[in-house]
Amino acid sequence: MIEVIGAGLPRTGTLSLKAALERLGFGPCFHMEELRDHPELVDRWLPDTPATREGWERVFAGYRSCADWPASFFWSPLAEAFPEAKVILTVRDPRSWYDSFRAMTRLRVATMAAVAPSPEELAFRTRFARIQPLLRRIAGETFCVGGFPYRMPSRKQATAAFERHAQAVADALPPDRLLVFDVREGWGPLCAFLGVAVPSAEPFPRLNELKARCRTGP
Repeated sequence: MIEVIGAGLPRTGTLSLKAALERLGFGPCFHMEELRDHPELVDRWLPDTPATREGWERVFAGYRSCADWPASFFWSPLAEAFPEAKVILTVRDPRSWYDSFRAMTRLRVATMAAVAPSPEELAFRTRFARIQPLLRRIAGETFCVGGFPYRMPSRKQATAAFERHAQAVADALPPDRLLVFDVREGWGPLCAFLGVAVPSAEPFPRLNELKARCRTGP
């Protein structure tokens, strides 16, 4: 059952949040990286996204939290399906976020075009391609632009979408259920919100998705 819902857009520290939640006992955390590590999970999202709690429980079976796309795009139906779950909106400066998001997307597109895949990689890409229409729809609806990832939203479009998304989450949830969180704040706000102790003598995880494997892109 999902206990924590990450509502932040990609490149807002979602991989760091995943690691932090797992360290605090709210793992495993479903993140885009899970689809790369376990491509069979793609099938859970098909042929369509769920309309009921039972459907979402099927998608996230074995997971206690979620973050990043595709999960974070569905923060609202997830919050409704799991009313006991808390929601964390990861944020950062919209301008630096756009630069990071664009760099990640371009790197993944370039990697796809440049790397001659092994048979195993080709099998992975074939399976992952089944979820690509959903990921493109998520990006299109978020940024109001078609052709993603080959057509990126402008800085103005993207930062407006970032701010629109953050406002929508903030307006929809009461303060006791929502944490607006910059991962640079570290353990304190996150642990207080979740009601758990701060890990002693352990730094907050600082993970960079650009350094993760870039085998595919949305």
